[in-house]
Amino acid sequence: MKKRFNVLSIVMILMLCAGSFIAAGGAEEAAEPIAEEMPMTHDELVAAAQAEGKVVVYSVTSRIANAAEGFKEKYGIEVEATNLKDFELIEKISKEGSTGAVGADFVLAQDGGRVMGELINLDYLTNYVPESMKNVIPVEFQNPLVFSFINKLFIFNNEMSTDSPFTNIWALTTDEWKGNFQFKNPFQESVNANFMTMVTKPEIADQIAAAYKDYFGKDIKLTTPNAGYEWIKAIFENDLVLTTSDTKTAESIGIKGQNKAQNAGLFVFSKLRYVETKNLALQPIMEMVPFSGFLYPIYALLSTNAEHPNAAKLFIEYLLTEEGFSPWSTNMGTYSPNPNVAIQPKDYPMTTWVKILVEEDPAFCFENRADVEEFLNEYIY
Repeated sequence: MKKRFNVLSIVMILMLCAGSFIAAGGAEEAAEPIAEEMPMTHDELVAAAQAEGKVVVYSVTSRIANAAEGFKEKYGIEVEATNLKDFELIEKISKEGSTGAVGADFVLAQDGGRVMGELINLDYLTNYVPESMKNVIPVEFQNPLVFSFINKLFIFNNEMSTDSPFTNIWALTTDEWKGNFQFKNPFQESVNANFMTMVTKPEIADQIAAAYKDYFGKDIKLTTPNAGYEWIKAIFENDLVLTTSDTKTAESIGIKGQNKAQNAGLFVFSKLRYVETKNLALQPIMEMVPFSGFLYPIYALLSTNAEHPNAAKLFIEYLLTEEGFSPWSTNMGTYSPNPNVAIQPKDYPMTTWVKILVEEDPAFCFENRADVEEFLNEYIY
């Protein structure tokens, strides 16, 4: 499939690649994520933040409201928090950044490709790592600063049996699973579009090709650019059920009394809390070939034209602590980059997830998602 880039896209990609090279240590003159010649002490930051008296945050996670209450109680600083869909947040910051309008002081944003390519590289957002966290957060999560990780897994209805109904992603392309696999519409949530993009990454596509041979006993014959595209094509042609939310997906799959063995979806692991709260039958498949789902970050980033920059810095620091992250850590499926923040007893550590999940690559997504979306148009519209 021929790539189509305009001049702006090419410039963005070159800037993004350069940023990745610097982050990897490829240039001796690379700057630190934060350029503060004389960092404030924590007490000085608190005083400066309290003098500003307010902080404005745009967030893709609604639990920011609970964190805002804790922050206000601790520091006496008012918080104006707005919950937005990922594409709404990117468009809002783009508009504010391009016009110089005052809006958010910082954001909690997902969709790494667009965040890096359209917001960071155009200087609408800037990276900030609290001094107290520079020796705590693993360096690979500091630029851009990760606020949390989210995972989505293949999950099935286990009412009839707790044995995994499939252990290879190609099973979902067979007659047995026709119309029985659900996934949120990738045009309604960017991270799902990013997952579809990531399966076309050459090294992932090679794993998918090997999984095909493992499942069917023969080499894959391509009718598309690679095995990743081929798998996408196959699940859509096998009547993939597109949903409007992960909550609805979980409820549709997990409701009891369906009396069928084939019923599964790919959605956020945190929905397993519905097993108790909504009496659903849900179980993840942890041993899939070649992967069990995908993993993506939410970033905490300062607005370049922040009106309350110190309050924003203090709030970011707070969110990275065990206290600040508590609205998210009360359930499984959301993980702080701070290794000192405990996970739920029945959850799995990040070391487990990075071995079995496809990880979002912002640079690859930014460069290739348009091609994948064009491919998806053939099946969704």
